[in-house]
Amino acid sequence: MAYPNPSPAQRWTRFGVLSAIVLVVNLPIILMVMNSFQTTDQLMQRSSLLPHDLTTANYSYLSERTNFWRYLWNSVVASTGSTITSAAAAALAGYALSRFRGRFVTTYSRTLFIVQMFPIILALIPLFILFRTLGLINSPLSVIILYTVVHLPFATWMARSFFDTIPRELEEAALVDGCSRFGAFLRIVLPLSGPGLAAIAIFSFLFSYNEFFVANVFLRDENAMTLPVGITMFMQQYSTDWGSLMAAATLTVVPTFILFLGIQKYITYGAVSGGVKG
Repeated sequence: MAYPNPSPAQRWTRFGVLSAIVLVVNLPIILMVMNSFQTTDQLMQRSSLLPHDLTTANYSYLSERTNFWRYLWNSVVASTGSTITSAAAAALAGYALSRFRGRFVTTYSRTLFIVQMFPIILALIPLFILFRTLGLINSPLSVIILYTVVHLPFATWMARSFFDTIPRELEEAALVDGCSRFGAFLRIVLPLSGPGLAAIAIFSFLFSYNEFFVANVFLRDENAMTLPVGITMFMQQYSTDWGSLMAAATLTVVPTFILFLGIQKYITYGAVSGGVKG
């Protein structure tokens, strides 16, 4: 079925409507970035929406007077560690669920559903006592372990969906050529599931990067805090440093924005593939 080509007027109308929608959806982020170039006093005294007398004082304050870059480094370490471990474990578990059948596999598969419904907040107190005994409080290893455990059920089901889309005939051909089962997984299945694993890694990274509650419980020392916990230091009981808070929020968004620009096509592919295959 052929569709008529839109006229130039229709194209400009669609462009204007889409631009307005994009502007409205991203308005909070645009205002956050503009406000980051104004001090707290300027923000409180300003009567117009658009800022004037722009300054980089908030960014200088972040770099020279706060531990912002330390918080950022801690977030990157915790997010990267949990992403790598959860993606590796989910790939192995998802492959087993996709290729093997049996009572143990079925029980494990159903257990994942139950684990997904278990709220982590109910286990925080016993976990805190256990980690304190092991000396893991204020250590990134504690949040990496917890983030991996929280990610694993959902990541495993995503990995299983991606592996289901790969024909088994490719593995059987590799086995006939003398490849072992694990070798066929590494050389044939894993490279073909790259976009799916990239999508899993993105979801895991964003969850870990933005997570606040677990980090706030297990990372109590200021030098061990991640960004979501450290940024709350700008909000005190009776006042808030809005200028520095806006600058910190702007810089916090930059890594995830760059990440999305680089691999957004993999996320779209992974979301569609995972939704079609059950």
